[in-house]
Amino acid sequence: MQTQEEITRKLLEKLWENYCQRVSYARKYAEIVHAKGGNVVNDHCAFRTFNTRIGNQKAGITAIAEVLLALGYQKVAPYAFPSKHLNSFHYQHPANINFPKFFVTQLEVENLSEEAQQLINEAVKDAPDLLAGEPRLLLEELKSAGKLEDDKAAILTEALVNFFSRPWKPAKRETILAVNKESQFAAWTLLHGNSVNHFTAYINHQNIPEWADIEQTMEGLKAAGIPVKSHIEGEKGSKLRQSSTQAVDEDCPVTENDGSTGKLNWSYAYYELAERNFIRHEGKEIWFDGFLGEQATNLFEMTKR
Repeated sequence: MQTQEEITRKLLEKLWENYCQRVSYARKYAEIVHAKGGNVVNDHCAFRTFNTRIGNQKAGITAIAEVLLALGYQKVAPYAFPSKHLNSFHYQHPANINFPKFFVTQLEVENLSEEAQQLINEAVKDAPDLLAGEPRLLLEELKSAGKLEDDKAAILTEALVNFFSRPWKPAKRETILAVNKESQFAAWTLLHGNSVNHFTAYINHQNIPEWADIEQTMEGLKAAGIPVKSHIEGEKGSKLRQSSTQAVDEDCPVTENDGSTGKLNWSYAYYELAERNFIRHEGKEIWFDGFLGEQATNLFEMTKR
C-alpha cells in the first residue's frame, strides 16, 4: 500500500525531474548546491489556468485544486490581482512541512476583451479530461481512504504527471500573438497549459555558509553564469523576499494557418528564490508562510515576451 504522502512525494519528484529537464537554470542550481554539500528544498510550486470552459476539464483553479485536496493539501488563503484579471489560492500540506506549498492562479477570461475571450475559448474548447476514467476514480479513493494499493498508486501517479501538461491541441500562432498583446499570462497558459509554471528554492534551508541569504545566492548564481532578475522583491529583513532566474525559452508547438504544426519560440519557466522570516502575531513571533500580492505580480512578469 502507498499512503497519500508517499504518492505525493513520488509525484513531486517526477514533476521536479521533468521541470529540471526543461529549466536548465534550476538543474544548474541543484548541481551547485549539492556540490557544496547543501540541500535543495522547494518552498512552493506554481500553476496557471483559465477560469472558463475548458472542454472536459473543470474550469480554473478547481481542476488543479481537486488533485491537491486528494493528496492531502488544504486551501489556505486567496490572493487577488485585479489589474491583471487574476485570482489565486495558496495550498499547503498540514502534516509534512517538507512538501512545497502550491500557488495556483486563474485568469478571469470573462474580464478580457471580447476578441481575447473568443480566441481563448476557441483554443481550449475541445480539451479532454486527462484524468477521465480510472484515474479519477483512484483520485477519489485516495482522498477518502488516504492510501492506495501499489498498482493503483502507480496508475494514478502516471496519470497525474500527464495531467500537468497542456491538455488542448496546439493553439494557432496568430492566437498566441494576438492574446499576448492583452495578457502575457494568457499567451503562456495557451502554450503550456497545466504544466508547472515554476518551482522555488527555499533559501533558508540551503545550508550553505557562503550562500547564507538571497543576496549571496543570487551573486553565486550570477558567478556561475546563470542570468538572474535585476533586483530582489522585499526589503532586507522583511517577512518574504523573492527573486528568480530569467525564464528559459522553448520552441513550442503551434498550429499554422494551413493547419500544419509549427514552432514558436516562447518563454517557459524561471526558477524562483524565496527567503522567509519571522513576523509578530498576537505578541508572538511566528514564521511567515504566506505570499505577498505585489511581489507575486512582479514575478508574474518574468515570463513576459
